[in-house]
Amino acid sequence: MTRSLTRGPTSFMYRMLGDRFFAAFVVLLASGVVALALLMAWELYQGGSEPIRRFGFFGFLTGTEWDPVIAKQFGAWPYVAGTLVTSLGALALSFFPALAAAIYAAEYAPRWLASIINYLLDLTAAVPSVVYGLWGIFVMAPWLREHLYLPAYLLAAEKVPGLLPFLGNPTGYGMLTAILILAAMIVPFTAALARDAISLVPQAQREAAYALGATRWEVMLLAILPLSKGGIIAGAFLALGRALGETMAVTMVIGNSHKLPYTLFGPAATMPSVIANEFTEAVEQIHLDSLIALGFYLFLVALVLNLLAGWVIRRQMQLTKGVL
Repeated sequence: MTRSLTRGPTSFMYRMLGDRFFAAFVVLLASGVVALALLMAWELYQGGSEPIRRFGFFGFLTGTEWDPVIAKQFGAWPYVAGTLVTSLGALALSFFPALAAAIYAAEYAPRWLASIINYLLDLTAAVPSVVYGLWGIFVMAPWLREHLYLPAYLLAAEKVPGLLPFLGNPTGYGMLTAILILAAMIVPFTAALARDAISLVPQAQREAAYALGATRWEVMLLAILPLSKGGIIAGAFLALGRALGETMAVTMVIGNSHKLPYTLFGPAATMPSVIANEFTEAVEQIHLDSLIALGFYLFLVALVLNLLAGWVIRRQMQLTKGVL
């Protein structure tokens, strides 16, 4: 064994060159990822430079009129607002159910049941978005219209008529439907990372809390969740990124309205849904360039949220190290 691991006189040079080659190779691969992201941003900016130049960088972002036919006016704010509202709303609705599923699968469920839950979480994360969209069109939207939207609309019309402009038309295809289907889609992402983060908490932390007389709930609240907070937050931001870029499922159920203000039950639109709807119909160059510019702003929104996620996760990791 000793002779097989011993090299000749060139072993020192081999180690030096090998380390440098490996370091250069890793740096090259990492730089390729950064270069790809920068190239993508540059290409999107170049493709959408004309409407950005014509309407202004912030003028295009904050404009509220999208009229490619008559006025040739393009403003992205209705779709930026629709993207943020649907994504953040879906995250707010899905976070605690996903966290509960993760806690139950990691700490409370029997081994056989936990394996089933974990398998179902991984399976639902891999379901194509168009399947969610078809389910939303044929099952979810009709059910919501008959059992939630119409009763709520009629009740508001009878008791609080002033609430009707905020509810909107209860057709079943609108902003709330998109939020609900997005929430169902991103639950597996938050739950999977939260489950793994909880499972990685050292067993010694649990035993120490039990030794001090803590109940099972107190162990979870005081010993496990604080140490797994970084992974849980990472899962939440991963789910948010998934919701921001979702296209087909949202396009199929959101109703695709171009006008502000949006209502709870009424139609709306997001940046990906507008690109998917109009890209093949963009006859004039300014219309096509505006859709590409919309993709550039979607890239910026995702970049800002990912940078924020990285900062929050690093902050949580520093706090966790301080606790340990």
